[in-house]
Amino acid sequence: MSLPAAEQLLAFTRGLRARGWPVGLREQQDILQVAEEAGLEDPRRLAAALRPICCGTRTQWEHFDDLFERWWRPRRGVRSRATGPGGGLHPTPGQAGDEGEPQQPDRAGEGSAADADPFGARAGASARESLARTDFRHLQHPEESRALDALMDRMARRWQRRFRRRWRAMSKGRRLAPRATLRRSLSRGGIPMDPVWLQPRRVPPRLILLVDASRSMELYSYRFLRFAGSALSVFPRSEAFIFHTQLVRITDALTAESPERLREKLALLSTGWSGGTRIGACLTDFNRQYGEAVRRRSVVLLFSDGLDTGDPEALTDALGELRARAGRLVWLNPLMGRSGYAPDARGMRSALPYLDRLAPAHTLDSLLALEHELIRL
Repeated sequence: MSLPAAEQLLAFTRGLRARGWPVGLREQQDILQVAEEAGLEDPRRLAAALRPICCGTRTQWEHFDDLFERWWRPRRGVRSRATGPGGGLHPTPGQAGDEGEPQQPDRAGEGSAADADPFGARAGASARESLARTDFRHLQHPEESRALDALMDRMARRWQRRFRRRWRAMSKGRRLAPRATLRRSLSRGGIPMDPVWLQPRRVPPRLILLVDASRSMELYSYRFLRFAGSALSVFPRSEAFIFHTQLVRITDALTAESPERLREKLALLSTGWSGGTRIGACLTDFNRQYGEAVRRRSVVLLFSDGLDTGDPEALTDALGELRARAGRLVWLNPLMGRSGYAPDARGMRSALPYLDRLAPAHTLDSLLALEHELIRL
């Protein structure tokens, strides 16, 4: 299969997923494999092969053909340049122009806007993807800030659907998973030799979010707190704190405050505290006051640039105690998104031996990557 065809297949699955269809990474891999075997010459055969993978409900099954037709078929009255010999289908998002760029259909004839884009404006999706890759420190306009807040809320709803599913696929279990079994059997000629079973999903992990609110973090702290607020809505029994020279529990405030009010309070806190950041002392306070709440099903996410002015020994002692209690300890450093950055700050060097992972946290995409950490427990 050519690379453009594979890219269009993946674009189609992303459109389905944006509508809430159960199409994840595993389904995308199955779709590419099935398309390779079924071929692209016969659109109906391809649609029939993809339908069982993409559809999770009767309603989705009934609407799949319509979405597939509108996405893949050439424009009415126009023979697509992507159409192969004999009228076979080589999918493209639109009729190719001289430079290979998709062109919009003529208003007089070749299909409506809905036909051109059954999932909604692709330009809007492209803008969202660009925004999700933008470093938080470069977001200057209120419109961008509001759009990113909306994307974070959307992320929370997606995580909520995923982590509230009652069952997960396993090699052994209580119930047979028909759709997953069918997908797996495709590589064996449709013979279900290796069935997939469903097991009850374990209780979602408990998150402990510790956000550095020092002046050096002011370009990022608000975004981390918005992320924390979204995460609290998904993971029950989770807690959030901010620290600088002191530790403050903010779980209730995050769930009650509007984004504007939250930004105002954060600004007051960061300017009201004097002195350098004392990460070790704040983590010591956390262990003393709240350490008993950290269990093996807890994921500790520490958002900080690691610019600690306190005692390095206090930091290592606090991290060692925290690591012994938690299931995962992840340090998220926004400076890792900058070219040439190395964790040479004293606080970061001291912390590295105690971390399960040191990861960037400068864009929404980098925060979305945390999903892997959360489903590992």
